[in-house]
Amino acid sequence: MMQYDVYMASCPTRMVIDRLAEKWAVLVLGRLGREPVRFNQLRREIDGVSQKVLSQVLKKLERDGLVRRQVFATVPVTVEYSITPLGQTLTSTIAALTHWAETNIEAVLAAQKDYDQAA
Repeated sequence: MMQYDVYMASCPTRMVIDRLAEKWAVLVLGRLGREPVRFNQLRREIDGVSQKVLSQVLKKLERDGLVRRQVFATVPVTVEYSITPLGQTLTSTIAALTHWAETNIEAVLAAQKDYDQAA
């Protein structure tokens, strides 16, 4: 098995870090970790994401093997997105990250205010 070092510039694992550092990717994976959803439901539930950006993020996550896109032959066509087993391995990490952000936002905002006042 090949050894990877994320701290090396040439390491392909940096692509994964870059993908997961995108706020929309984290939110999409977090939401899909609960249950499969249709595109428009996902767009409504992730406040602030545009249709174009959501589509781009979903394509990238699908390409990376983290999300599955399933098309149903209905009129109009129904498309549903779900998390893959590989993507499922990230759900506890994403849940911990989002929980940390929600729990510590007040401390972060206070630190930003202190910093800005000192600058």
